[in-house]
Amino acid sequence: MKKKIVVTGGAGYIGSHTILEILEQGQFDVICLDNFINSNNESILAIENYTGKKVQSFEIDLSNYSLLKDTLNTFDNQIIGIIHFAALKAVGESVEYPIEYYQNNLNSTLNTLKICEELNIPNYIFSSSCSVYGNIDPEKLPVKESTLCSKTESPYAETKSMGERMMEDIAKNNKVKCLALRYFNPVGAQKEAIIGENPKSKPNNLVPVICKAALGKTAPMSVFGNDYPTRDGTCIRDYIHVVDIAKAHVKAMSYLSEGQKLNFDVINLGSGNGVSVLEAIQAFEKVSGVKLPYIMAPRRSGDVIAVYSDSSKALDLLGWKADLGIEEMMSSAWKWENKLA
Repeated sequence: MKKKIVVTGGAGYIGSHTILEILEQGQFDVICLDNFINSNNESILAIENYTGKKVQSFEIDLSNYSLLKDTLNTFDNQIIGIIHFAALKAVGESVEYPIEYYQNNLNSTLNTLKICEELNIPNYIFSSSCSVYGNIDPEKLPVKESTLCSKTESPYAETKSMGERMMEDIAKNNKVKCLALRYFNPVGAQKEAIIGENPKSKPNNLVPVICKAALGKTAPMSVFGNDYPTRDGTCIRDYIHVVDIAKAHVKAMSYLSEGQKLNFDVINLGSGNGVSVLEAIQAFEKVSGVKLPYIMAPRRSGDVIAVYSDSSKALDLLGWKADLGIEEMMSSAWKWENKLA
Protein backbone atom coordinates (compact mmCIF):
# COMPACT_ATOMS: atom_id res chain seq x y z
CA MET A 1 0.00 0.00 0.00
CA LYS A 2 1.29 3.46 -0.92
CA LYS A 3 2.00 5.94 1.82
CA LYS A 4 -0.34 8.91 1.95
CA ILE A 5 0.29 12.65 2.01
CA VAL A 6 -2.20 14.90 3.77
CA VAL A 7 -2.73 18.13 1.83
CA THR A 8 -4.52 20.83 3.81
CA GLY A 9 -6.26 23.45 1.73
CA GLY A 10 -6.12 20.86 -1.03
CA ALA A 11 -9.05 22.30 -2.99
CA GLY A 12 -7.34 25.69 -3.19
CA TYR A 13 -5.09 27.07 -5.86
CA ILE A 14 -1.66 25.71 -4.96
CA GLY A 15 -3.05 22.76 -3.02
CA SER A 16 -5.03 21.43 -5.97
CA HIS A 17 -2.06 21.71 -8.34
CA THR A 18 0.08 19.86 -5.80
CA ILE A 19 -2.50 17.08 -5.44
CA LEU A 20 -2.56 16.71 -9.23
CA GLU A 21 1.23 16.53 -9.34
CA ILE A 22 1.35 13.94 -6.55
CA LEU A 23 -1.17 11.71 -8.33
CA GLU A 24 0.53 12.08 -11.71
CA GLN A 25 3.91 11.12 -10.27
CA GLY A 26 2.33 8.11 -8.55
CA GLN A 27 4.67 7.69 -5.57
CA PHE A 28 2.08 8.65 -2.93
CA ASP A 29 -1.69 8.71 -2.43
CA VAL A 30 -3.48 11.84 -1.18
CA ILE A 31 -5.80 12.84 1.66
CA CYS A 32 -7.33 16.28 1.04
CA LEU A 33 -8.52 18.42 3.95
CA ASP A 34 -10.35 21.68 3.24
CA ASN A 35 -13.12 23.75 4.83
CA PHE A 36 -13.96 25.28 1.41
CA ILE A 37 -14.08 28.78 2.89
CA ASN A 38 -12.40 30.17 -0.21
CA SER A 39 -12.53 27.23 -2.60
CA ASN A 40 -14.91 24.51 -3.69
CA ASN A 41 -14.89 20.82 -4.51
CA GLU A 42 -14.90 21.39 -8.28
CA SER A 43 -11.10 21.34 -8.39
CA ILE A 44 -11.01 17.92 -6.71
CA LEU A 45 -13.64 16.54 -9.08
CA ALA A 46 -11.69 17.91 -12.05
CA ILE A 47 -8.52 16.19 -10.81
CA GLU A 48 -10.36 12.90 -10.37
CA ASN A 49 -11.85 13.11 -13.86
CA TYR A 50 -8.48 13.99 -15.41
CA THR A 51 -6.40 11.34 -13.62
CA GLY A 52 -9.00 8.62 -13.18
CA LYS A 53 -7.90 8.41 -9.53
CA LYS A 54 -10.04 8.95 -6.44
CA VAL A 55 -9.01 11.64 -3.95
CA GLN A 56 -9.95 10.99 -0.32
CA SER A 57 -11.38 14.39 0.59
CA PHE A 58 -12.79 15.62 3.89
CA GLU A 59 -14.52 18.90 4.68
CA ILE A 60 -12.94 20.01 7.93
CA ASP A 61 -12.06 23.17 9.81
CA LEU A 62 -8.51 22.70 11.07
CA SER A 63 -9.22 24.77 14.17
CA ASN A 64 -11.36 21.84 15.37
CA TYR A 65 -8.60 19.61 16.70
CA SER A 66 -10.79 16.74 17.87
CA LEU A 67 -12.36 16.43 14.40
CA LEU A 68 -8.91 16.60 12.78
CA LYS A 69 -7.69 13.80 15.02
CA ASP A 70 -10.78 11.65 14.45
CA THR A 71 -10.38 12.08 10.68
CA LEU A 72 -6.70 11.17 10.44
CA ASN A 73 -6.68 8.56 13.21
CA THR A 74 -8.48 6.14 10.89
CA PHE A 75 -5.46 5.89 8.58
CA ASP A 76 -3.26 4.06 11.14
CA ASN A 77 0.38 4.80 10.22
CA GLN A 78 -0.32 5.17 6.50
CA ILE A 79 0.49 8.89 6.46
CA ILE A 80 4.05 9.83 5.49
CA GLY A 81 3.60 13.57 5.94
CA ILE A 82 1.47 16.71 5.89
CA ILE A 83 1.73 19.57 3.40
CA HIS A 84 0.05 22.51 5.09
CA PHE A 85 -1.35 25.06 2.62
CA ALA A 86 -4.59 26.00 4.39
CA ALA A 87 -4.51 29.69 5.31
CA LEU A 88 -6.10 33.05 4.67
CA LYS A 89 -3.67 34.77 2.33
CA ALA A 90 -4.68 38.26 1.15
CA VAL A 91 -2.19 40.89 2.30
CA GLY A 92 -4.60 43.82 2.17
CA GLU A 93 -7.39 41.87 3.84
CA SER A 94 -5.06 40.84 6.65
CA VAL A 95 -4.37 44.50 7.41
CA GLU A 96 -8.11 45.09 7.66
CA TYR A 97 -8.94 41.91 9.60
CA PRO A 98 -5.84 40.97 11.61
CA ILE A 99 -7.66 38.98 14.31
CA GLU A 100 -9.21 36.61 11.74
CA TYR A 101 -5.80 36.07 10.14
CA TYR A 102 -3.97 35.34 13.38
CA GLN A 103 -6.76 33.09 14.64
CA ASN A 104 -7.16 31.06 11.46
CA ASN A 105 -3.57 30.78 10.26
CA LEU A 106 -1.86 30.18 13.59
CA ASN A 107 -4.45 27.75 14.99
CA SER A 108 -4.44 25.64 11.83
CA THR A 109 -0.65 25.49 11.83
CA LEU A 110 -0.44 24.59 15.51
CA ASN A 111 -3.09 21.89 15.20
CA THR A 112 -1.48 20.24 12.19
CA LEU A 113 1.89 20.23 13.95
CA LYS A 114 0.27 18.75 17.05
CA ILE A 115 -1.40 15.97 15.07
CA CYS A 116 1.99 15.05 13.60
CA GLU A 117 3.34 14.46 17.10
CA GLU A 118 0.26 12.59 18.35
CA LEU A 119 -0.11 10.29 15.35
CA ASN A 120 3.61 9.88 14.64
CA ILE A 121 3.46 11.55 11.24
CA PRO A 122 7.17 12.12 10.57
CA ASN A 123 7.29 14.86 7.91
CA TYR A 124 5.77 18.33 7.74
CA ILE A 125 5.98 20.88 4.92
CA PHE A 126 4.78 24.42 5.58
CA SER A 127 3.52 26.75 2.89
CA SER A 128 5.52 29.84 3.79
CA SER A 129 6.14 33.05 1.89
CA CYS A 130 8.77 35.51 0.78
CA SER A 131 6.75 38.08 2.72
CA VAL A 132 8.61 36.94 5.86
CA TYR A 133 11.65 38.85 4.60
CA GLY A 134 9.86 42.21 4.79
CA ASN A 135 11.34 45.18 2.94
CA ILE A 136 14.81 44.19 1.77
CA ASP A 137 17.60 46.60 0.95
CA PRO A 138 17.93 46.42 -2.88
CA GLU A 139 21.66 45.86 -2.44
CA LYS A 140 20.87 42.60 -0.60
CA LEU A 141 18.80 41.13 -3.43
CA PRO A 142 18.35 38.40 -4.50
CA VAL A 143 17.10 37.02 -1.18
CA LYS A 144 18.88 34.02 0.30
CA GLU A 145 17.52 31.87 3.10
CA SER A 146 20.24 33.36 5.29
CA THR A 147 19.11 36.93 4.55
CA LEU A 148 18.11 38.64 7.78
CA CYS A 149 14.34 39.10 7.89
CA SER A 150 13.23 42.66 8.59
CA LYS A 151 9.92 43.69 10.12
CA THR A 152 7.01 42.04 8.34
CA GLU A 153 4.67 44.40 6.49
CA SER A 154 1.31 42.72 7.14
CA PRO A 155 -0.47 40.39 9.58
CA TYR A 156 -0.52 37.76 6.81
CA ALA A 157 3.27 37.86 6.59
CA GLU A 158 3.57 37.77 10.37
CA THR A 159 1.46 34.58 10.53
CA LYS A 160 3.94 32.94 8.17
CA SER A 161 6.90 34.12 10.22
CA MET A 162 5.28 32.94 13.46
CA GLY A 163 4.37 29.63 11.84
CA GLU A 164 8.02 29.06 10.98
CA ARG A 165 9.06 29.82 14.55
CA MET A 166 6.51 27.34 15.89
CA MET A 167 7.84 24.69 13.52
CA GLU A 168 11.43 25.31 14.53
CA ASP A 169 10.62 25.01 18.24
CA ILE A 170 8.47 21.90 17.84
CA ALA A 171 10.99 20.20 15.54
CA LYS A 172 13.68 20.37 18.25
CA ASN A 173 12.12 17.36 19.97
CA ASN A 174 13.21 15.23 16.96
CA LYS A 175 9.76 13.72 16.43
CA VAL A 176 8.81 15.69 13.31
CA LYS A 177 11.03 16.86 10.45
CA CYS A 178 9.82 20.30 9.36
CA LEU A 179 10.53 22.15 6.14
CA ALA A 180 9.26 25.65 5.33
CA LEU A 181 9.07 26.44 1.63
CA ARG A 182 9.23 30.21 1.20
CA TYR A 183 7.79 30.75 -2.21
CA PHE A 184 7.47 33.95 -4.01
CA ASN A 185 4.48 34.75 -6.27
CA PRO A 186 2.76 31.66 -7.71
CA VAL A 187 0.80 32.34 -10.89
CA GLY A 188 -0.54 30.49 -13.93
CA ALA A 189 -2.58 27.30 -14.25
CA GLN A 190 -2.32 23.69 -15.33
CA LYS A 191 -1.42 23.70 -19.04
CA GLU A 192 -4.70 22.18 -20.21
CA ALA A 193 -6.74 24.43 -17.90
CA ILE A 194 -7.98 21.46 -15.90
CA ILE A 195 -7.59 23.53 -12.72
CA GLY A 196 -6.51 27.08 -11.95
CA GLU A 197 -6.99 29.97 -9.56
CA ASN A 198 -10.67 30.47 -8.76
CA PRO A 199 -11.23 31.84 -5.25
CA LYS A 200 -14.73 32.50 -3.95
CA SER A 201 -13.69 35.92 -2.73
CA LYS A 202 -12.51 38.83 -4.85
CA PRO A 203 -9.10 37.95 -6.31
CA ASN A 204 -6.15 39.82 -4.83
CA ASN A 205 -3.27 38.25 -6.71
CA LEU A 206 -1.93 40.15 -9.71
CA VAL A 207 -2.46 37.69 -12.56
CA PRO A 208 -6.14 36.79 -12.01
CA VAL A 209 -6.80 40.51 -11.52
CA ILE A 210 -5.15 41.18 -14.88
CA CYS A 211 -7.10 38.42 -16.64
CA LYS A 212 -10.48 39.45 -15.24
CA ALA A 213 -9.90 43.10 -16.17
CA ALA A 214 -8.84 42.08 -19.68
CA LEU A 215 -12.09 40.13 -20.14
CA GLY A 216 -14.15 43.04 -18.83
CA LYS A 217 -15.31 41.04 -15.81
CA THR A 218 -14.09 43.82 -13.54
CA ALA A 219 -13.29 47.51 -13.73
CA PRO A 220 -9.85 48.53 -15.07
CA MET A 221 -7.05 47.13 -12.97
CA SER A 222 -5.39 49.34 -10.36
CA VAL A 223 -1.58 49.45 -10.25
CA PHE A 224 -0.88 50.31 -6.63
CA GLY A 225 1.96 52.80 -6.63
CA ASN A 226 4.17 54.08 -9.44
CA ASP A 227 6.60 56.02 -7.25
CA TYR A 228 8.60 53.17 -5.73
CA PRO A 229 12.42 53.29 -6.08
CA THR A 230 12.40 50.67 -8.87
CA ARG A 231 13.22 50.80 -12.58
CA ASP A 232 9.68 51.80 -13.60
CA GLY A 233 8.26 52.93 -10.25
CA THR A 234 6.12 49.81 -9.65
CA CYS A 235 6.69 46.96 -7.20
CA ILE A 236 8.99 44.15 -8.26
CA ARG A 237 8.18 40.51 -7.55
CA ASP A 238 9.50 37.08 -8.41
CA TYR A 239 6.68 35.30 -10.27
CA ILE A 240 6.77 31.52 -10.43
CA HIS A 241 4.51 29.08 -12.23
CA VAL A 242 2.18 27.19 -9.90
CA VAL A 243 3.09 23.90 -11.62
CA ASP A 244 6.74 24.48 -10.72
CA ILE A 245 5.67 25.17 -7.13
CA ALA A 246 3.64 21.94 -7.05
CA LYS A 247 6.60 19.92 -8.31
CA ALA A 248 8.79 21.41 -5.60
CA HIS A 249 6.42 20.17 -2.88
CA VAL A 250 6.52 16.61 -4.19
CA LYS A 251 10.32 16.75 -4.35
CA ALA A 252 10.41 18.16 -0.83
CA MET A 253 8.26 15.35 0.58
CA SER A 254 10.44 12.76 -1.14
CA TYR A 255 13.51 14.53 0.27
CA LEU A 256 12.17 14.35 3.84
CA SER A 257 10.82 10.81 3.56
CA GLU A 258 14.15 9.45 2.31
CA GLY A 259 15.54 9.83 5.82
CA GLN A 260 17.15 13.26 5.78
CA LYS A 261 18.59 14.02 9.20
CA LEU A 262 17.20 17.44 9.92
CA ASN A 263 14.85 19.04 12.41
CA PHE A 264 13.92 22.26 10.65
CA ASP A 265 15.00 24.04 7.49
CA VAL A 266 13.79 26.72 5.08
CA ILE A 267 14.06 26.75 1.29
CA ASN A 268 13.24 29.54 -1.16
CA LEU A 269 11.17 28.72 -4.23
CA GLY A 270 11.42 31.37 -6.91
CA SER A 271 12.55 31.96 -10.47
CA GLY A 272 15.35 34.30 -9.42
CA ASN A 273 14.05 37.03 -11.72
CA GLY A 274 12.44 40.23 -10.55
CA VAL A 275 9.49 41.38 -12.68
CA SER A 276 7.74 44.72 -12.13
CA VAL A 277 3.97 45.10 -12.23
CA LEU A 278 4.22 46.99 -15.53
CA GLU A 279 6.51 44.32 -17.00
CA ALA A 280 4.00 41.64 -15.98
CA ILE A 281 1.26 43.61 -17.76
CA GLN A 282 3.43 43.86 -20.89
CA ALA A 283 4.03 40.08 -20.84
CA PHE A 284 0.29 39.47 -20.59
CA GLU A 285 -0.47 41.81 -23.48
CA LYS A 286 2.15 40.05 -25.61
CA VAL A 287 0.80 36.51 -25.15
CA SER A 288 -2.91 37.43 -25.19
CA GLY A 289 -2.96 40.10 -27.84
CA VAL A 290 -5.27 42.10 -25.56
CA LYS A 291 -4.62 45.65 -24.42
CA LEU A 292 -5.14 45.70 -20.67
CA PRO A 293 -7.19 48.53 -19.15
CA TYR A 294 -5.47 49.78 -16.00
CA ILE A 295 -5.11 52.90 -13.88
CA MET A 296 -2.45 54.12 -11.50
CA ALA A 297 -3.51 54.18 -7.84
CA PRO A 298 -1.85 55.09 -4.52
CA ARG A 299 0.40 52.62 -2.78
CA ARG A 300 -1.33 49.77 -0.94
CA SER A 301 -0.66 49.13 2.74
CA GLY A 302 1.39 45.98 3.36
CA ASP A 303 3.22 45.86 0.02
CA VAL A 304 7.01 45.58 -0.01
CA ILE A 305 9.02 47.44 -2.64
CA ALA A 306 10.95 44.63 -4.29
CA VAL A 307 11.80 41.03 -3.60
CA TYR A 308 13.15 38.18 -5.70
CA SER A 309 14.85 34.94 -4.87
CA ASP A 310 18.13 33.15 -4.88
CA SER A 311 16.82 29.58 -5.22
CA SER A 312 20.16 27.79 -5.43
CA LYS A 313 19.48 25.94 -2.17
CA ALA A 314 16.39 24.33 -3.71
CA LEU A 315 18.52 23.09 -6.58
CA ASP A 316 21.22 21.77 -4.27
CA LEU A 317 18.92 19.96 -1.81
CA LEU A 318 15.84 19.08 -3.85
CA GLY A 319 17.18 19.04 -7.40
CA TRP A 320 14.51 21.65 -8.21
CA LYS A 321 14.47 24.80 -10.30
CA ALA A 322 11.77 26.84 -11.96
CA ASP A 323 11.33 25.76 -15.59
CA LEU A 324 8.41 27.89 -16.80
CA GLY A 325 8.79 31.61 -17.61
CA ILE A 326 6.56 34.66 -17.28
CA GLU A 327 4.98 34.26 -20.73
CA GLU A 328 4.04 30.62 -20.00
CA MET A 329 2.57 31.79 -16.70
CA MET A 330 0.48 34.44 -18.41
CA SER A 331 -0.68 32.25 -21.30
CA SER A 332 -1.82 29.42 -18.99
CA ALA A 333 -3.61 31.87 -16.68
CA TRP A 334 -5.33 33.47 -19.68
CA LYS A 335 -6.44 30.06 -20.97
CA TRP A 336 -7.89 29.23 -17.55
CA GLU A 337 -9.70 32.56 -17.22
CA ASN A 338 -11.27 32.13 -20.65
CA LYS A 339 -12.46 28.70 -19.58
CA LEU A 340 -14.18 30.31 -16.59
CA ALA A 341 -15.76 33.03 -18.73
